[in-house]
Amino acid sequence: MPINALDKYYLALTALVTTGYQLLGFAIAWTLQFDKITDFTGGSNFFLLAILTLCMNGVYHARNIVATVFILVWATRLAGFLLFRVLKTGSDTRFDDIRSHFFKFLAFWVGQIVWVWTVSLPVTILNSPGVTSTGGQPSFGTGTDIAGVILWAIGWMIESTADIQKFKYKQTHPPKDQPTTIGLWKYSRHPPYFGEILCWWGVWLVSLSATSGTSGGPRSAQLGALVSPLFTMVLLIFGSGIPTAQKPTAQKFYLLSNGPNATHRNAWPNYKRYMKRTSVLIPFPPALYERLPQFIKTTFLLDLPMYQFHEETDGKKAYEEEQQRADNQA
Repeated sequence: MPINALDKYYLALTALVTTGYQLLGFAIAWTLQFDKITDFTGGSNFFLLAILTLCMNGVYHARNIVATVFILVWATRLAGFLLFRVLKTGSDTRFDDIRSHFFKFLAFWVGQIVWVWTVSLPVTILNSPGVTSTGGQPSFGTGTDIAGVILWAIGWMIESTADIQKFKYKQTHPPKDQPTTIGLWKYSRHPPYFGEILCWWGVWLVSLSATSGTSGGPRSAQLGALVSPLFTMVLLIFGSGIPTAQKPTAQKFYLLSNGPNATHRNAWPNYKRYMKRTSVLIPFPPALYERLPQFIKTTFLLDLPMYQFHEETDGKKAYEEEQQRADNQA
């Protein structure tokens, strides 16, 4: 028998579970001042919400099982890979500037609460009494289901393959003056982000299919869950994804060639050629991408101005900061 908890779509329940789980993770990470559970807590939270809502509702329609399994597989791979990586490296440099600042570190975990709860919405709603109690769910295998399964499968393969390729490549200690161009990284600067976006569009389509041909609350709720793939796209394209990786990487290569203690004169020319030939997100053949007008790259392939590293401004600032660090250490 379905268990109703707080509301018929499990929105309040999953919000409370996510908040409690993430704040527990924050308390541990803050107290011990380490990063080993930070990303693991985010990924495993998706697993927890998916299995919790499926079991509480007790409705095991093929569509509910498929969508839930998609989340479990995605979350297990993400949480496991990130935990393995941080155990190998010892720490995560992303948190070096905030780990010892209570409110800055807490803000990251609050952001993780919003991320997990929002992106989980399609399966949370699909597994809720608000959808399953209406009956009339079409048999699994509709066109929308198939499209969702294909998108998720392609996305998951891209995301997992790209992560493995880069991790193995880094273990070989490649030349510092060469960007990563092996496997999928030859066609995209951020293939895992592209794969993740496809995954969540796939999950939403499968979940939406449960309300095909209906109207009212359940259909509106699942249409509202469109915020999940949209939030994923906004986060990765404009927030904590590409913007936090693109300029810092460019700065690293710039300083290798032009910093106060430049050691690799070819690093920056190599990276500029890499950016010219490699799509920022959507995989694209390098030989074709290089020939495209900048307007096409910006408008359709999302190589946005905010990602650009300008030597006159960003380069000058990076040089001065590097020089200041060197002077302080002297």
